[in-house]
Amino acid sequence: MGLADAHGVEISPPAEVSYLHGGYGEMLPALEQALEGKGAGESVQLQLEPEQAFGEYDPQLLRVEPLGRYGEGVTVGMQIEEDSRRFTVTDVAGGSVVLDANHPLAGMALRARSIIALGEHAGRAMAKDILSYGIGTLVALGLVGVLVFLFVRDITQKKHSVLRNYPVVGRLRYFFEQLGEYFRQYFFAGDRDEMPFNRATRGWVYRLAKNEAGVIGFGSTYDLHQPGALIFVNHPFPLLEEERLPTPSLMLGEGYCREPFEARSIVNISAMSFGAISAPAVRSLSRGAAVAGCWLDTGEGGLSPYHLEGGCDVIMQIGTAKYGVRDAQGNLSTDRLLELSRVVKAFEIKLSQGAKPGKGGVLPGRKVTPEIAHIRGIAEGRDSISPNRHRDIANMGELLERIAWLRDLTGKPIGVKTAVGGWRFMNEMAEIIHRRGYEFAPDFLVIDGGEGGSGAAPQALADHMGLSIEEALPRVVDALLETGLRQRVRVVASGKLVTSAKAAWALCVGADFVNSARGFMFSLGCIQALRCHQNTCPTGVTTHNKRLQRALVVEEKYLRVANYAMNMNKEIDMIAHSCGVRHARELRREHVRIVQASGQSVALNMLYPYPEPKAKMKVA
Repeated sequence: MGLADAHGVEISPPAEVSYLHGGYGEMLPALEQALEGKGAGESVQLQLEPEQAFGEYDPQLLRVEPLGRYGEGVTVGMQIEEDSRRFTVTDVAGGSVVLDANHPLAGMALRARSIIALGEHAGRAMAKDILSYGIGTLVALGLVGVLVFLFVRDITQKKHSVLRNYPVVGRLRYFFEQLGEYFRQYFFAGDRDEMPFNRATRGWVYRLAKNEAGVIGFGSTYDLHQPGALIFVNHPFPLLEEERLPTPSLMLGEGYCREPFEARSIVNISAMSFGAISAPAVRSLSRGAAVAGCWLDTGEGGLSPYHLEGGCDVIMQIGTAKYGVRDAQGNLSTDRLLELSRVVKAFEIKLSQGAKPGKGGVLPGRKVTPEIAHIRGIAEGRDSISPNRHRDIANMGELLERIAWLRDLTGKPIGVKTAVGGWRFMNEMAEIIHRRGYEFAPDFLVIDGGEGGSGAAPQALADHMGLSIEEALPRVVDALLETGLRQRVRVVASGKLVTSAKAAWALCVGADFVNSARGFMFSLGCIQALRCHQNTCPTGVTTHNKRLQRALVVEEKYLRVANYAMNMNKEIDMIAHSCGVRHARELRREHVRIVQASGQSVALNMLYPYPEPKAKMKVA
């Protein structure tokens, strides 16, 4: 950077400026203003009148005279003697001559100060460059330090064998192992390969939820020769449009409770607690269920305001910890039950669930927010672990007595949710009901297959405990048919029944309704990230992190919930009509075939023949 005089002549100041003649005048303020916003390599030119530039000055040392006094030949650097003093011409501009008696370049003192100030300005820019270079260096040194720290830590730790032999680099193994599930889902796994739900199934649910219809092109990827594949028996002369009938609703508790419940939808929302899923998720389910006309099960976490927001039919589940219906001591509260009976349609006693039969519900402490703790009546931030059974229900007799007591107290239908491990449960229930009377029977049974899994569960139980719905549902329905209880007790099937084909199969077996949890989670936007228990759900469905919950927009998702329920019912009816029946409740076991290991299919009524009433009950 440089500084020029009024004639454009570059000024080279002395290396040091030890004094300034006269006053500062307006030179420095003007210079500061001119330097504003300038960078290195830019020039600045100031044109000031002498009085402005120098302010008050000693005329014995500095003089500003008219140019005409000396003639046109006066130039900068010329020596002139006046009043016994030798002056140096330091500037000729604007019709004036500047004379300085102190130093050959003294008249440039203020200009030299200007150059110094300008240099400081350039220096600041240069300092930024040096500093930015230094930050990069510091970052690089920091990374080297971290690598050295990790190297020492890995080579000295005793927990991981790979890291001891391959420090730092061995960490890539754990990194890619963690990312492997995502790579498999998006790049390597086929449409029918994944578990618990493959991409084709999830895509089917997404299309139903978006009201895009389950239409595909160029044929199905469903393997009709795979053991367990479902093949519905098409009728050669299916019903015409005008011959079809709307699927009728069914009553729960009719003739046995003061306020029976009319259930209108075949497909309903299975138990998912507020806590296990987020507030926006519960709100979307409540509002969507109201539009679709299906019920919403609260799960064992209690009734929250979000369940009631949409005005849908609500079934209140009573879990083993009795969240939402207990007093200060943790016992069942009659006052609370009566209060809830004014807003819910039915109560459901949960004995077990398919994800973890024999173990109570688990809500990790990181998901127990103050609001959830208040609703459940537990401590904030601590794991919410339910007992593995009801303390006041130790056998079948006590269960049925509790059912009759609850029905008499609330006037509402009372049901039971359980996973099934064999014939014993149903045989004992039927025997005691026949001995004590039909008023002791549950109004509905929710049979949860061992493949259920919307809740966090130990892998040993999730993988190996409880019969699958394919085996459990026929056993329960057969037991009710054998003992003459089928018309008294409604049957609800649950367990990976997220597509219309699976739901129609359940109706063929003998179920009256189908509950789905994960199907509705998919309709909310779930991508099967398998992070439900970690409070890090990326779609906001199972997290209480407000930032992550932003992904779930209630005003959009409740419509998808409603679409999914209504389109499921529509497709179930479509399958029924193709089988030659007027509506879905007329489906029977002869309408579906199951592919065996040999690759051949067998009609369901051959695999599970309808039992004769009053037949001798099986044991074990």
